[in-house]
This record gives sequence, C-alpha cells and structure tokens, in this order.
Amino acid sequence: MNPIRHIIVGIALATGLVANAAWALDTSAHHAGPSYFNEQRFCKHRLHGELFSRTELFFGLSRAMGPDITEEDFQGFIDSKVTPRFPDGLTLLSGIGQFKDSAGTTVQEGSKLLILLYPFNKENNLAVEDIRTEYKHKFQQQSVLRVDERSCVSF
Repeated sequence: MNPIRHIIVGIALATGLVANAAWALDTSAHHAGPSYFNEQRFCKHRLHGELFSRTELFFGLSRAMGPDITEEDFQGFIDSKVTPRFPDGLTLLSGIGQFKDSAGTTVQEGSKLLILLYPFNKENNLAVEDIRTEYKHKFQQQSVLRVDERSCVSF
C-alpha cells in the first residue's frame, strides 16, 4: 500500500473511532453525552427547572383466570407497594386499554396509568422494576408496560 493510501485509511479509521465513541457516550446511559448536558443546561437556565425521569407504567386490570382486579385491590397495591417507594408524589389515571393476545384476538380491559417523576438513579430504577415484578406476581399479569423519558420539571 502506498504512503498516501495509508494516511487516508488511517484518517478514515480514526474518524470512525471518534464518531463511534461519541455515539456511544450519547446513548450508553440515561444521563451521558453532550445532548444530556445541553438539555440539562436549557432546563435549568431557561426554564428554571431540573431534569427528572418520567416513567409511565400501564397496568391491566383483567386476569386470564379469575376476577378482574378491583379498585380496592389496586389502591391497596398503590398504598403498600408504590407510595412507600415514591412518597413525594405520583399521578394515577384510569382508562380502557386493548391489545392483541397470542391468538390475534383484540382484548379490551380496564387499565391504570401510573406516572412517576423522580431524579434518576439506580435505586429509583430498581424501585420501578420491583413495582412491575410485584404487580405481575400478585395479580397474575404477563406484563406491565414501562415507558421512560426525561422531563424538565419545576415545582
């Protein structure tokens, strides 16, 4: 290989490594990379807020084998399993959800949407996962949908 070709290949490889490293930093963690810091600065200085994690949990109220989960049962779960983990507050909405089961049939059921806003850290993330696991076990559910994003909040 001639020397100029070596230089061109070296530059291309170096550029690829730098681009790959920058991409990894931006997407490898919830709070990593330059976009997070720009978002945090905008939130703090322009909106006078702070970045929190916003987690939405979608709970179904039907059971394959057994009666639907009652309002009292669900509120008991919120009181005993959610509020102790997130005592600063939460929002709970009621609705109707639907999904396709394994046979392709559309199933409608009552549902609850829990919205949590909290500083992101390992402990809070594990608390959310524990809530999901405990709900699935207690009420014989296949899943609890989790949706996460960052939100700029001020109180």
